[in-house]
Amino acid sequence: MPIVNRAADLQPEIQAWRRDIHEHPELGYEERRTSAFVADRLREFGCDEVATGLGGTGVVGVIKGRKPAGNADVKVIGLRADMDALPIEEATGLPYASKISGKMHACGHDGHTAMLLGAARYLAETRNFAGQAVVIFQPAEEGGFGAAAMIRDGLFERFAIDQVYGMHNGPGIPVGSFAIRPGPIMASTDAVNIHIEGRGGHAARPHLSIDSVMVGAQLITALQSIVARSVDPLEAAVVSMCEFHAGNARNVIPQTAEIRGTVRTLTPEVRALVEKRVREVVGGVAQMTGAKIDLEYLRGYPVVVNHAAQTDFAIKVAEDVAGNGNVQEMPPLMGGEDFAYMLEKRPGAFIFCGNGDSAGLHHPAYNFDDEAIVFGTSYWIKLVESTLVA
Repeated sequence: MPIVNRAADLQPEIQAWRRDIHEHPELGYEERRTSAFVADRLREFGCDEVATGLGGTGVVGVIKGRKPAGNADVKVIGLRADMDALPIEEATGLPYASKISGKMHACGHDGHTAMLLGAARYLAETRNFAGQAVVIFQPAEEGGFGAAAMIRDGLFERFAIDQVYGMHNGPGIPVGSFAIRPGPIMASTDAVNIHIEGRGGHAARPHLSIDSVMVGAQLITALQSIVARSVDPLEAAVVSMCEFHAGNARNVIPQTAEIRGTVRTLTPEVRALVEKRVREVVGGVAQMTGAKIDLEYLRGYPVVVNHAAQTDFAIKVAEDVAGNGNVQEMPPLMGGEDFAYMLEKRPGAFIFCGNGDSAGLHHPAYNFDDEAIVFGTSYWIKLVESTLVA
C-alpha cells in the first residue's frame, strides 16, 4: 500500500511518543505535561511558529512550505488532534498502562496526538507544499468544549486557516482502512437534568404523598415516546435517561428525585423538535401528577457535518494511502465530537482511521493499535501535500 515511506521509518519513534503519552494521561484542561511534550517536539522539528495556551492548554504549530502559495484557493490548512484522557481506571495490563490512578487514554487521543506529531516532523523536514500547514493540538474534547475554547482564542483568525480536517481512530474498522461520509457524521450532544419535588411520606400512606419515584418513572416512560411518536422514522434521535436517584429507605416515599440523561440528533431541525417535546412532556407530567419539576436542558456539541467537496477530497487522499476498496462510506454515529465547532467555522472533513478488532472507545480495556500509526500519519502528510499545491 502506498503509505509514506518516511512515516514507516518514523513509526517506532511515533509509537514511543504515543506510549509515553498513554502512561501519563491528563483530563481536559489539565494537559500540561502533554502540551509541553507536544510543544517541545514541534520546536525540535523546526516549526516556524509554536503557540501555546490557546483554549487553555492547546498547542499550535505552523509549518511553511518551500513553494509559494501564489493565487491558490487554499493557502493554509489546519489539521487537528485531541489530547485529553478520560476518568476511567485502565484494565489493559499493558507494560505502558496508565501510571495515574483513575485516568486513562480510553479514546485513542494519545494515538491522535502522536500521529499528528509524526506528520508535523515529516512536513517540517520536507516542506514539499505551498502555503502553510497548521497542526492543532486541542484540549478537552471529552465534554470540555476545547475546540470552542480554541476558536474563542482566535485560532482561525490568528493562523488564517482556510480549511480544517480532523481524524479519529475507529474500533471495528480494519487497520489500514478508513471510513467517512459527507454531511452529518456524528450527533449533537445535549444534556437533560431534571429535579422532581414531590411530597414525601410513609410508604403505607401514598395517598397523602406525591411520589417522586412514580413521577420519575412516568416521566422517563413518556420521554421515550418522543422518539417513537414525534420524530420522523426516517430521521435519527436518541433520548436516554441514564441516571435516576431517589430515596434511601424501603418504607419512605422520597420527597425528591433526580434524573439525568442525554439527547442525540443529527439535524438542527430534529434537535429543536426534541428539545421542544422534552419541555412539553416535563410540563405535562408535572401538571398530571402535581409535582414540581424543574428542567435544565443544556445544549452541548453541535452535529458534526462534513462538507461535501472536502469529504470527496479526503476520500481520494485516504484511497491513495489505503488503496481502492479500503475507504468505506459509514453510517452516521450517535456519539458526539466537538470538532463540530471547527467545521461550523471552516470547510473540512472528519475521518475515521481503522483501529482493528479492539475494545470499544471509552472502555477500560481499550488500546490504540500502533499498527495504525503509519496510515494515519501518511493520511495527514498526503492531505497537506495534495491540498497545498503551487
